[in-house]
Amino acid sequence: MNLAAIDIGTNSIHMIIVKVTSRQSYEVLVQEKEMVKLGAGVFANKVISQEAFDNGLETISRYVQLADQYGVEHIITAATSATREAKNGREFLDRLIQDVGLSPQMISGKEESRLIFLAVNKTIDLGKENVLVLDIGGGSTEAVVGNREEVLFMSSMKLGVLRLLDLVGNQDPLDKKQQKDLKEHIRSIAGKIIPQASQVGFSKVVGTSGTIRTLGEAALALNDKSIISSVNAEVIRIKDLEKIIAQLLELEPGKRAAIPGISANRVDAIHLGGLLLLELLKMSKVDEITLSDASLRDGLIIDYLEKNGQKLDRLEQGKDVRESSSLMMALRYDTDIEEKKHISKLALQLFDQLKDLHGLEDSSRELLHHASLIYDIGQFVNFKDFHKHSRYLILKGRLRGFNNDELTILAHLSRYHRKSGPKKRHKKFKKLDKNLRRLVKGLSGILRVAVGLDKTKNQWVENVYCIPSEDKLCIKLFGEESLDLEIWEAQRFSDTLGEFLGLEVEIVKG
Repeated sequence: MNLAAIDIGTNSIHMIIVKVTSRQSYEVLVQEKEMVKLGAGVFANKVISQEAFDNGLETISRYVQLADQYGVEHIITAATSATREAKNGREFLDRLIQDVGLSPQMISGKEESRLIFLAVNKTIDLGKENVLVLDIGGGSTEAVVGNREEVLFMSSMKLGVLRLLDLVGNQDPLDKKQQKDLKEHIRSIAGKIIPQASQVGFSKVVGTSGTIRTLGEAALALNDKSIISSVNAEVIRIKDLEKIIAQLLELEPGKRAAIPGISANRVDAIHLGGLLLLELLKMSKVDEITLSDASLRDGLIIDYLEKNGQKLDRLEQGKDVRESSSLMMALRYDTDIEEKKHISKLALQLFDQLKDLHGLEDSSRELLHHASLIYDIGQFVNFKDFHKHSRYLILKGRLRGFNNDELTILAHLSRYHRKSGPKKRHKKFKKLDKNLRRLVKGLSGILRVAVGLDKTKNQWVENVYCIPSEDKLCIKLFGEESLDLEIWEAQRFSDTLGEFLGLEVEIVKG
């Protein structure tokens, strides 16, 4: 199985595509990075610029297309500092849901810290000693103390290269007074965190993120040390960093890339990142830093596998690609799969017993089963109007094995499993051709009743028995417990089925 993780960072947007080789390991297939700089100006005016907004959407859309080409089953997406703090950050994430079909989580600084440490723990042999992990991003710096077995301390500081750039106001060299002022600012914030980390205790510092690795590469180049494939586990002396950063602070932006190891797309704020790193290391009272090529996106993959490894083993046993894909989507959005399988059982009982009345083809029975597994995935995004969010996610969620008409039906069934049933006044429903409208109405009528029959989410309704007469359909429920709430809810949502069949629906306990 292939997975992807997209890290919507303040400075860069990254994607990694991996092939899962076991419940605890994976092979990297593709890594992508685009320095969109969503956070440029955000910490001064609290708004993602229109250019960065559009570039971000275009970049992520391209990533999703690439993930599709690799047959990715699930894309884990996390947004960090810039989207947390921008007034239009929520709007940006909503556009990703609607236009791209992703459901990014806006993670906290502490959660970002935890995920980064997970990744570092897989790339550096920490042994039994405690280490301090620093990750300098565009809007925040994460600090975590832990060892191979556990995390002991984690925090997030509002110190990042783009945040500092907004504070300084330009990309120019810094004179001595500006450097002094910036150091005091850094210490005023980090002075509350680093001492707490020191109290926990650590024997070395590990640095990750693009800013730290870039400065590390420059320090390695200063000593004519070649990099074979990665800087991971390389140890950098502070005195070498001081030489590099002293040069960066004196150079105009256009000349910073002349320093070996400094890339052109980081010249706007790398000098500020260097000053920040040096102050943090001095406060930590160490004379060297170990580099790590771990990242938040790695942490997202590792966390997903740790949480879902056993479930993934079970889900890969779906009877075909369509069922496996539906189950994977249910898992992706934290759906209770056993509950949905129960609802599917009830829905299929209704479908089979009403076959002579509804006249729907056998192929639609399978669509009803798949819809029962994924109809409420929109709750992962937002409880309000989650049935509409479910429709977006199903249409954009790369379900495999379904053609366009089938995806449209599944999306509409999720839309109409609650609230109002399908009506011609609904624009999207009205656009469907006559046959698809009839199919959606019939299947949604059954699904609405089946969902209602598990109102308490206890799976108390064990079986149903349909007794049609000339003008009424009686649905008898069988189960050991009191079914009053299930009867009330299913009766309340039986309108669509009754209208489709041309019968009054009555639901009673058998």
